[in-house]
Amino acid sequence: MFIQLLLSGLAAIAAGTVNALAGGGTLITFPMLVFLGIPPVTASVTNTVALCPGYLGGTLAQRNDLRGQEKRLRLIVPASIVGGVLGGYLLLQTGEKLFSQLVPYLILLASGLLAIQDPVRAWLLRRMGAGQSARLESLTWLPVGVASIYGGYFGAGLSVIVLSALGLTIEDSLTRLNALKQAVAFAVNVAAAVFFLFSGKVEWTVAVVMAVGALVGGLLGGKLAGKVKPSTLRWTVVIIGVLIAIVYFLRG
Repeated sequence: MFIQLLLSGLAAIAAGTVNALAGGGTLITFPMLVFLGIPPVTASVTNTVALCPGYLGGTLAQRNDLRGQEKRLRLIVPASIVGGVLGGYLLLQTGEKLFSQLVPYLILLASGLLAIQDPVRAWLLRRMGAGQSARLESLTWLPVGVASIYGGYFGAGLSVIVLSALGLTIEDSLTRLNALKQAVAFAVNVAAAVFFLFSGKVEWTVAVVMAVGALVGGLLGGKLAGKVKPSTLRWTVVIIGVLIAIVYFLRG
């Protein structure tokens, strides 16, 4: 048990650091939990609960950029909460066997989303520079809600999907959209985590150790900001994710 807690804690520290710098921490923690013998659905549930403190820290860090966006938050946070709970419900209904079969595809999807993060940001910047006048903010809840279902179900790569959804419907600076994205990710994960509290699927000892590790990793990531290129770290995580998916396919 000590080795299991040590490895899960180290994975959480790595995930917290990666999330603070580039995103994609779930691609580290989830496979580690499965490697340690935790069933895939239980691993995903535990991972969601454990990483919540990290999302809270990220949201608080960007709270200044959320000022003046209260109307938008009232529009998209309820959709995020509903989507997170629905995704969590679908995960619990999937069953271990089917979810095990889906895992390599989900990891590949998450790796792909992480890989296109820079092109997505570039597209958003071009779109904002074009000065389009169409205002679709009233519909923002729809793509955000759909993305939140995925977030509650698995979650890795959620930030890229949410940022794209926000960029499609809201005209604003990338900094302010990033803050909204962080708030959505926090709402999705907390909603799914609260739902999971009553599922009986949470490995609580592991979750507590990972929560502490994620917080430590987040602080470490903050100190490393500017010293480590996010793109280098991101592509490292992408490659790891693809290799893990290949291992899953070979095992299947």
